Amino acid sequence: MTAAPPALLHRVGDQALGWLDAHRDFFRLTDEDLATGSGIVERLKPVGELAVNMRVLAREGVAGSRMHDISVRLLDHVWRDLLDGGNLLAALQRDEPHSPVPLEVYASLHELGYRHPGLEDAIDLARSTASWRALETVPNRRLGILNSERKLGLVPSGDPEQALAATWLGKLPEPWTVQLHIAYDITHTVFHLTDWGAAPERIPPHIAEYLELYLPAWIADWADLEHWDLLGELLVIDACLPRPTLDAQAWERYAAAQDPQGAMPVQRAMPTGSRQDVFDQVHHPTLVAAFASAMATSRALSADVAA
Repeated sequence: MTAAPPALLHRVGDQALGWLDAHRDFFRLTDEDLATGSGIVERLKPVGELAVNMRVLAREGVAGSRMHDISVRLLDHVWRDLLDGGNLLAALQRDEPHSPVPLEVYASLHELGYRHPGLEDAIDLARSTASWRALETVPNRRLGILNSERKLGLVPSGDPEQALAATWLGKLPEPWTVQLHIAYDITHTVFHLTDWGAAPERIPPHIAEYLELYLPAWIADWADLEHWDLLGELLVIDACLPRPTLDAQAWERYAAAQDPQGAMPVQRAMPTGSRQDVFDQVHHPTLVAAFASAMATSRALSADVAA
């Protein structure tokens, strides 16, 4: 299997980051969101994803000077403008003390040096309750909460090995049962297990072997279905494995689906509508494209150096 050239991998991320920068104001919570409190958690999800992706770019060190400048600008925008210096997260933590969302959003920003003592005090208070450990979540989400606690230097509120064993992937089911929602459960399990690709060695050998065996078929299937959002997440998983394929055919199809402006559609072609409507539909796959590009480019360059 031929590996995609680093230039192709890098170009996907460069274009995606440019689009995200040009549309950064669409991540902002509206006055209505803030006044009513309705949908704040849902609206914070893309803000948290943006922070995670900028953290990945900074960590992998594969961005050129233009991408570096954009990522720094976007991180500052996230913290200062979108989150009001962390005050928005602190307010949400006070209003919904057992929501893990403020913790999860803050964790990546904390790694980059951003601090809000009031938010940290509120998180500590919530975590001191039995209710925090009793919170019912799907297993891969529990793994994400534990990873966020670890990034903040907190004692985990559960056992990561038990959380992993409870996931779909941890049970190694029949590979032909991977439907759409199961595929996303798989990708997010690996994201949380590896801290968004920072520690691929945390994938246990038996799970890595399972993924190495079946991931190429899943990638081919979802590429044929032109589901670019899920394909991007699967390409991230490939880059996290001990022996990534960086499959040239899959990456060429993925890159060809990208809009000339840098956005990535969820499935098939770009949607139409107002700029806000289009943003709401494609911001996630575009963030995934930046993530996949950073991980794959880093692995490709590492392989070149090792060779």
